[in-house]
Amino acid sequence: YFQFCEDIGAEPVPVVPAGVPCQNSHTGGHGQQCGIPMEDMDEYVQSVLNLIEWANGDKKSEWGRKRADAGHPEPFNLKYIGVGNEDLITDVFEERFTMIYQAIKEKYPEIIIIGTVGPFYRGTDYVEGWDIARKLNLEMVDEHYYQPPGWFINNQDFYDKYDREGTKVYLGEYASHVRGRRTNMETSLSEALYLTAIERNADVVSMTSYAPLLAKEGHTNWNPDLIYFNNSEVKPTVDYYVQQLFSLNSGTEYIPSLVELSDRDQSVRRRLGVSFVTDRESGDLIIKLVNLLPVDIESDINLSEFTMNGEGTCTVLRGEPRDEKARPEEMEINIDTLLQYRIPRYSMSVIRIKQKN
Repeated sequence: YFQFCEDIGAEPVPVVPAGVPCQNSHTGGHGQQCGIPMEDMDEYVQSVLNLIEWANGDKKSEWGRKRADAGHPEPFNLKYIGVGNEDLITDVFEERFTMIYQAIKEKYPEIIIIGTVGPFYRGTDYVEGWDIARKLNLEMVDEHYYQPPGWFINNQDFYDKYDREGTKVYLGEYASHVRGRRTNMETSLSEALYLTAIERNADVVSMTSYAPLLAKEGHTNWNPDLIYFNNSEVKPTVDYYVQQLFSLNSGTEYIPSLVELSDRDQSVRRRLGVSFVTDRESGDLIIKLVNLLPVDIESDINLSEFTMNGEGTCTVLRGEPRDEKARPEEMEINIDTLLQYRIPRYSMSVIRIKQKN
């Protein structure tokens, strides 16, 4: 896993149990929770510390040497570790989570520990999980939710209401799906709309990752997934291309923008996503435009505050709502201080503009 993350340029986020089973465990009946006996917790906590030493320890250390002997002499520079996953947030959980948290912080204060707030965006586990996060002053918690497109369309203000100075969010599992838990152009564009709002709230949401990443056809136990494969083919979903476009065009600074529409109906406004970011390394201005309306949008984009050299590229992902095979296409465009761009119906567009300084 660590080698795979290194190979693809991703940050590893191993997640260890919080001393209790997932809430889907049927031990004691569904919705019940046992826990590792407290007399065995020291041994379990040590195994978590061993994992961190294996990832980051000098090759002269006990577990760093095991990593080096396995073929990776240099540390992996692990930054994050998750503790717990969609657990029932009970006294049994809190006692064991706190024990693990304090042990990691004492030995590895530089590691960011990601807590859990259950499997939903609301409810008892969500509330109790956040209460523990505030009590322990956690740096980050892991939120999960799987919802139909309408939820993502109508909840783009979800993180607007969060404390800007409190615990940060890792949106570790999320996906839009239609009946049969299928994904298509409608689901991918509803996620794209939501991600423009996530970028607006990047001071709260530090990281995101889609639902399960890889799934082998005929051997899946969960849907939706992002990339399906068999022994001879790799089959990215349309949702994958939305993730790719955001990943490759994330930028480093969010630029506030004002959107004015000729139609002021909120149901129209919620189906148009806009995000402006700049990228410190390339100097590019990056504009993301999402249109989940059944009509093209004639747009005038005022760029007078930016100094451009007239060059730009536009990548467009478009298709009908039920389309499961859409792929992005790239073209070159000329840029002026007033960019007139026709946003295609059912599409996501990414415009990258070179700046002079």
